[in-house]
Amino acid sequence: MARPEIGQDAPDFELPSDGGGTIALSSLKGKAVVLYFYPKDDTSGCTTEAIDFSALKPDFDEAGAIIIGLSPDSAKSHDKFKAKHGLRVTLASDEEKSTLEAYGVWVEKSMYGKTYMGVERTTVLVGPDGKVRRIWPKVKVPGHAKDVLEAVKSL
Repeated sequence: MARPEIGQDAPDFELPSDGGGTIALSSLKGKAVVLYFYPKDDTSGCTTEAIDFSALKPDFDEAGAIIIGLSPDSAKSHDKFKAKHGLRVTLASDEEKSTLEAYGVWVEKSMYGKTYMGVERTTVLVGPDGKVRRIWPKVKVPGHAKDVLEAVKSL
């Protein structure tokens, strides 16, 4: 599925989240929302990204933004991942991959000559009006959380 474009309404979702809760994008209207899509809990790049966003969470809070990490891992996996690394961001579980597909990040990837389906590390900034304001495709983790924070501050 094609990813949404800047200026379009961000696809709504309601997903299980860490701590036994659920999170819906529609319930966050009025706040900026950072959706960062990542491949797998507790792998090196994903761990670094989650720690970076967690470290800057007070700054995102101050800027009025909510951070949500989304992956196909289970909510139970997210709970372990958060506890192990002291993460302070909300992690949503999309085991059905419907939200990943709606945002165009569930893609064919290849490694060592084999192709498989997986998450393309992508961040989407949703404005307080529920519209897509910025998209970072194929994210390189170092410095990324800071770039996103700057974009949130400029909304």
